[in-house]
Amino acid sequence: MTTDHALAIRNRFRRTRTSPALRGLVRETTLRPEDLIWPIFVRDGDNMEEPIPSMPGVSRLSIDRAVDAARTARSLGISAMCLFPYTDPDLRTETCDEAWNPDNLINRAIRAIKQAVPEVAIMTDVALDPYNANGHDGIVRDGVIVNDETVAALVRMAVAQARAGADIIGPSDMMDGRIGAIRDALESERHTDVSILSYSAKYASAFYGPFRDAVGASGKLVGDKKTYQMDPANSDEALRLVGRDLDEGADMVMVKPGLAYLDICRRVRDTFGVPTFAYQVSGEYAMIEAAAGNGWIDGDQVMMETLQAFKRAGCTGILTYFAPRAAALLAGSAPKAT
Repeated sequence: MTTDHALAIRNRFRRTRTSPALRGLVRETTLRPEDLIWPIFVRDGDNMEEPIPSMPGVSRLSIDRAVDAARTARSLGISAMCLFPYTDPDLRTETCDEAWNPDNLINRAIRAIKQAVPEVAIMTDVALDPYNANGHDGIVRDGVIVNDETVAALVRMAVAQARAGADIIGPSDMMDGRIGAIRDALESERHTDVSILSYSAKYASAFYGPFRDAVGASGKLVGDKKTYQMDPANSDEALRLVGRDLDEGADMVMVKPGLAYLDICRRVRDTFGVPTFAYQVSGEYAMIEAAAGNGWIDGDQVMMETLQAFKRAGCTGILTYFAPRAAALLAGSAPKAT
């Protein structure tokens, strides 16, 4: 037996893979239900659950059903939910006034959920696309998405959500300077405990299509979002944006989309050491579900593998439409892949 062969036998890495118990003992990355934020879509109505065709298994929920979803989240150990509105088309205008209406759909949903299930943290989306006749995240003037006027609108929107009881404000618009403006407004209103989870590195991605269907923005969008969302070719810019948002008062930061940008997640976490989240977006979800639905992959195993990838890349947590399914698997209430 050669020396090299003898050393190879002494160092058999397969020894720690021989059983689920041993694999669990040496596992480097841990995924928990508490690491998941569950995004849901809310619509007007009573006792309604409206399936979204481009997102199999995901529905728009009336507020009473959203409250039921929050109870499910609590029972599964999911720490937080993120709310997105399907706004009545008649309320979508160029000035986006419905975005800061204290009695708009999202603010009513926040109050209902916090009253019924206060243990679940509620995160909101701060962007104008669900309220905008033009489908953009900002106000449009002569074909241009204007920055500073949009920031003023976003501040009003964020304050209205904080007054309704939101725990986490999630600016996803990518306008310059909005984090500092929102933080100043929250502080001046004494919402000092409301956190900001900034979508600091949000890319102009093709993975968002099903989400735009879900909030009713697909048919509204005029042009694209490349003047304010990031170029997918850029990496260093993401670090500059994260650094700026942290300086302006963000408590946590987001990389969006997720799977195609795991390198950005890792760079952000290694550079700043702050709570770093990723959004497993609608297109990523839909691709997995479509492949699983056709029998080409094992949907549950691929779901869990992708969620573990986010954690391995350094993410503190993940926004994912898979949250309740993954949490059930982790809790052992459904068959768990070994």
